[in-house]
Amino acid sequence: MGNYLLRRLIVAVPSLLGISLILFVLLALAPGDPFGELASNPNIPPEVREALRIKFGMDDPIMVRYVRWLVAMIHGDWGFSFASRVNVDTLILQRIPATLYVVGTAQLLALLVAIPVGVLAARRPYSIFDQIANTFAFIGFSLPTFFTGLLLILIFSVNLGWLPFVYRADIQATGWMWWWENFKQAVMPVTVLGLYQAASYTRYVRSAVLDVIKLDYVTTARSKGLDESKVIVKHVVRNALIPVVTLVALQMPTVFGGAIVTEQIFRIPGIGSLLISAILANDTPVIMAVTFVFACLVVLFNLIADILYGWLDPRISFR
Repeated sequence: MGNYLLRRLIVAVPSLLGISLILFVLLALAPGDPFGELASNPNIPPEVREALRIKFGMDDPIMVRYVRWLVAMIHGDWGFSFASRVNVDTLILQRIPATLYVVGTAQLLALLVAIPVGVLAARRPYSIFDQIANTFAFIGFSLPTFFTGLLLILIFSVNLGWLPFVYRADIQATGWMWWWENFKQAVMPVTVLGLYQAASYTRYVRSAVLDVIKLDYVTTARSKGLDESKVIVKHVVRNALIPVVTLVALQMPTVFGGAIVTEQIFRIPGIGSLLISAILANDTPVIMAVTFVFACLVVLFNLIADILYGWLDPRISFR
């Protein structure tokens, strides 16, 4: 296992380098200037603007700037935010816990809904339950997250007044009240993201279970007199989850993309809203760092998926 993880990490390094190079070049070639606001400000002398451009190397060749950025990243220096006037790593460390909390909880909710619903629908194909599950699944991934988010805000915040529609990171309560307030403000964004993902996962789980449940070893297990629940759990679901794990890992970029929209709707102080504000302000160091963090998270989740393969199917060897 240790050698396998080491090899995967070594393979991930050139992938991340390639991603960082492409991102850096695209941002460098994009229109706009981080110091454009300074250029239009008459209170800032031209020599000050020129000194700042020289300090941050804005006029250097792209590859020189990329190598400088990469070396700084390796040494833990993620750059300086032109808009917020603070270090980029400080901004990201402040924002990423909220994003990981919302995205992680939403993914857990999606799997807790999709796996039992998909399995039950596959056990009784074309039944009333299966048709109802398919209908809700189609509705779920047909509605965009911004629509369902606004709909939940209208119902539970505006009309009923049960839940806050603005996510606050500075809750003043302590003890159990802090947990309760944090739970209430996370209900709607987690529900929006979780049910959207659960809709697509349900269809995939149903299809995977239908493929496995017809195989010979499942029929053999039943002929041996094993309880139906044990056959489903140990022989069907466990093997059907292997392609589902692949789907979850490959959809992580989509999940974080949906989280960006959801964070904007519910004003979540996460890394997605940080990326949007950085794009609007043309804050290149923040945009580069946030997109690179997203790339690292995708590589990490794919590595976790590979490890789960071996746990779900002992025939898969980490060699």
